[in-house]
Amino acid sequence: MAHPLVLLLFLSSLSIIPPSQSNLTTSYYQKSCPNFEHIVQETVTDKQINSPTTAAGTLRLFFHDCMVEGCDASVLVSSNSFNKSERDADINHSLSGDAFDVIIRAKTALELDCPGIVSCADILALATRDLITMVGGPFYKVLLGRKDSLVSFASHADGNLPRSNMTMNQIIRLFKTKGFTVQEMVALTGGHTIGFSHCKEFADRLFHYRAKSGIDPAYNPKFAEGLKNVCANYRNNTGMSAFNDVMTPSKFDNMYYQNLPRGLGLLASDHAMVVDRRTKPIAELYARNQTAFFEDFARAMEKLSIYGIKTGRMGEVRHRCDMFNSIQT
Repeated sequence: MAHPLVLLLFLSSLSIIPPSQSNLTTSYYQKSCPNFEHIVQETVTDKQINSPTTAAGTLRLFFHDCMVEGCDASVLVSSNSFNKSERDADINHSLSGDAFDVIIRAKTALELDCPGIVSCADILALATRDLITMVGGPFYKVLLGRKDSLVSFASHADGNLPRSNMTMNQIIRLFKTKGFTVQEMVALTGGHTIGFSHCKEFADRLFHYRAKSGIDPAYNPKFAEGLKNVCANYRNNTGMSAFNDVMTPSKFDNMYYQNLPRGLGLLASDHAMVVDRRTKPIAELYARNQTAFFEDFARAMEKLSIYGIKTGRMGEVRHRCDMFNSIQT
C-alpha cells in the first residue's frame, strides 16, 4: 500500500493541470480533419504575402481574444440587434480587418474539407503561431481542442485589456490577475516588434504633454518630430498610425527592446518598460539577447494560448466564426 504522503503528493500533482487543459493535444484533428494544419498554413501564407500587416494584426486579435475570458474566439462574433459583442468594444475598434479576414478564409476552407469539426478558436491560435514564424519569430507548440464561446459581450472587454495610458503598476496587476508573471508580461509585450498603433494612442505625448514644449522629453527629438508630422491630422483622420518598431516593423525580432532606451518607444507604456525597476532588467536582457526573448516569448504564448479555454459543453464548434450556431438558420 502506498505511503499516505506519497499518495497525497500524487493527488496534488493531478490538480496542476486543469481538466479543460488536459483535453488538449497537438494531434487533436489528426483523424477528424487531417488537412487542418496544411489548410491553415496555406491560407495564412497567401494572406500574409498579399497583405503584409496580417501577422501583426492577427497576433493582436489573438491577444485581445485570450485576455477577455480566455482563448475562445469570442472576439470574432459580430453584434446584432440583441447584443453588442466583444469586437465592438471601444478598445477593439482598431483591430485589423485583415486579421478577421484570414480567420474567415481559413474557416471557409475547413468547412468545405471537414464541416463542423474545427473550432474558430483553434484556427485563430494556429494561424497566429504560423504567422509569427512566417515573419521571423519563434516556433512554439500549439495545443488543440478548444471550443468556441457561447457568449460575447462588449462590456467584458472593459478592464481586461492593457491600455497605452496605464501605469506599469496597473499593467503588472492586470497580467497578474490572469496568472502571468512580470517576465511573461514583458515577453508578450515584445509582440510590439511588429505592427502599428493609431495616433490617438500616443498623441498626448506629442501635443499635450505637461512639459512646455508639449512633447514628452523621453522621445528621441527627431522621432517625435516625425511622429508629429504623421499624426498632425489625427483628430480628423482616426486611421492615422505609426509602426511600433520604426527600425524593422515587418520583422519579428528583438529590435523593439533595443529601441526603448533610444527614445524610440511609441507608447507611454513602452517607455515605462525601461524605467520601472521591475521590468527594466528584463527588457535590457531581451535587447541584448534575442534568443532569450524568443524562448521566453514562445513559453508565454503557449501559456496564453490555453488561458480560459472552453472544452466539452462549455462551448461549441461554430459553423461561422462571426455568429453562434443557435442563431443561425
